[in-house]
Amino acid sequence: MDVTELLNSAARNFTDKPAVIFEEKPISFSQLRDSTFRLANGLIKLNLSKGTKIAVYLPNIPEYIISYLAIYSAGGVIVPLDIMFTPDELENLINHSEAQILIAKERKNLDLNRLKQNTGLRQIILLEDMPGFINLHNLIKENSAIEPKAQISESDHSTIFYTSGSTGHPKGVLLNYRHLDAPGGAIEYFLHLTDQDIILCTVPFSHAAGWVFFIAMLYFEVTLILQERFLPRETLKNIEKYNISFMCLVPSMYTAMLGLKEFKRFNLESLKYVVVFGAPSSPILLKRFHKICPNAYLLNGWGMTETSPPNTVLPLGSEKIESIGKALPWVEMKIFDDHDRQLPVGEIGELVVRGWVVMQGYYKEPELTRRVIRNGWFHTGDLARVDSDGFFYIVGRKKEMIKVAGEIVYAPEVEEVIHRHQGVSEVAVVGVSDKLRGEVPKAFLVLKQGERLNEDELRSFCRKHLAHFKIPHYFEFRDSLPKTRSGKIDKVNLVP
Repeated sequence: MDVTELLNSAARNFTDKPAVIFEEKPISFSQLRDSTFRLANGLIKLNLSKGTKIAVYLPNIPEYIISYLAIYSAGGVIVPLDIMFTPDELENLINHSEAQILIAKERKNLDLNRLKQNTGLRQIILLEDMPGFINLHNLIKENSAIEPKAQISESDHSTIFYTSGSTGHPKGVLLNYRHLDAPGGAIEYFLHLTDQDIILCTVPFSHAAGWVFFIAMLYFEVTLILQERFLPRETLKNIEKYNISFMCLVPSMYTAMLGLKEFKRFNLESLKYVVVFGAPSSPILLKRFHKICPNAYLLNGWGMTETSPPNTVLPLGSEKIESIGKALPWVEMKIFDDHDRQLPVGEIGELVVRGWVVMQGYYKEPELTRRVIRNGWFHTGDLARVDSDGFFYIVGRKKEMIKVAGEIVYAPEVEEVIHRHQGVSEVAVVGVSDKLRGEVPKAFLVLKQGERLNEDELRSFCRKHLAHFKIPHYFEFRDSLPKTRSGKIDKVNLVP
């Protein structure tokens, strides 16, 4: 993906059209191009060369997009870091990535001088004016808007995304410049976006899910409505106000919107495509959401940071709403057993992926890379099955497989049943140790406002739909469930 060419094309075709609108303030495509090139030239003056790693520690604001595009235009490697990382996490990841420059926003309890002293950082660029540090906006103003001339090849490193997955151990997913082609190509294949569409991003740019949005903005020359964070009411207001036609959600996001009393008051008729990703999704909730936006296609999708998402989306018009869809023509996907042998249609095993979309590896972790990429196949850790028509279905993560006295229980299956109860807003099921059975399911629940339920009522409800060994042995009621920054329920923090 040639970022400079896409910026020039968008500025040429839609000079004054808003590329990004943030807090009601538009940035046109020509302004975005000029700011990007100015920052790129400023970074080059700070000795950014091909392969130089630049960490970005910002909230979801336009400066994050400009930083991404400037680093790509100059041939550097961006290291997007979540704004919620603690100073210790920030220091560790800067050292691990070997970043030389940091673009950041000043935060309470963040000692920037200590950070610079304890890392290999040469420069820190801030949004704010602080003695001893470079001001980002001044760096943009003071440099030329002439297109930077960087010699970039597809195999050059472009991005290191840090993802903890379900292990808690941060892993640096290393992508190259060819991987930047993946999001736009996938959306173009699965959907029918045009330059008339308006898209909404509510997920962090430090995650691959947010990365997909600004690439789509540039690829399709569409307007991107940007939220600093996901807030259910603000999201609904923006859909109505800006006539949003495309957005992506994780299941907990549309659960949160469905839980608002005034949900039905919002006009969502502009929505054409709503893609659900990031976790196994409840068909019950999808259908409930669809009643409010009947003009939209509600589509399951799948992809991982390690595979340059998205890799599958349910084809338009399909009735298989519980499926994540079919693989892209340039992506191979199969179901393997524990011995790396392909399983027959319908059998549950590990989803594996092969193709140019697969990451180059985990940065500075060759052994871990060898464990997950074997014979060219990336082992996702997702349990899935495929039907005779080539549609894939996610059953859950390998770590969500609960072994109850020799019987296999898949947590998402239990969650889907509990979701059917009209009094339940959110649920997460995990396996907990049991002396007699080895493991048993435990359900954590959030009830809808005003609802009252007890364990016996839920157990009785589950008996109608689940085998006895799948019924949770424990039910814990909570006011809320912990979420990751991308909006998924964080099961790691549910159990000690």
